[in-house]
Amino acid sequence: MHIRPAASGELPALQDIERAAGEPFRDLGMPDVADDEPPALDVLERHRRAGRCWVAAETPGDLPVAYLIAEPVDGALHVEQVSVHPRAARCGVGRALLAHAAEHARAQGLTALTLTTFADVPWNAPYYARLGFRPLAGPELTPGLRRIRAEEAGHGLDRWPRVCMRADVPRTAGTSGTLPG
Repeated sequence: MHIRPAASGELPALQDIERAAGEPFRDLGMPDVADDEPPALDVLERHRRAGRCWVAAETPGDLPVAYLIAEPVDGALHVEQVSVHPRAARCGVGRALLAHAAEHARAQGLTALTLTTFADVPWNAPYYARLGFRPLAGPELTPGLRRIRAEEAGHGLDRWPRVCMRADVPRTAGTSGTLPG
């Protein structure tokens, strides 16, 4: 799988990936999550211009099958969204995107990756835990993570259990750490 920065013309394809990746939530009784709109093109473009929107494709010239957007939050790189098209699921694509984000965080002097996710969805918190993320308890939540959780609650995501998670980033490239690399 080839990880690279997203191209401007690919942003609508990222929205399609998001819609397809949301469909499995329907089978878990979470139709509102399945029907949620993907990030708007201007949001994706903001991340792309900032250098924090990456895609995964079979080859450098192929259309993306997955993407990740992130933003620095309180000394960590916060993964705002990582989505894999179901046809590319269970092939290590999400893991590769997270490893790429971890390398970016390390290069930027950030100490960790953080994210918020559904606690009980198999491809959410349990998956991230297998990759070395750990749940954060109340006192560990930074002001930025508290703000993000409040925004999520305002969008109705708290109808299902949510969790903030963190994985430390190795300090030097090639160092074995909690994230795949």
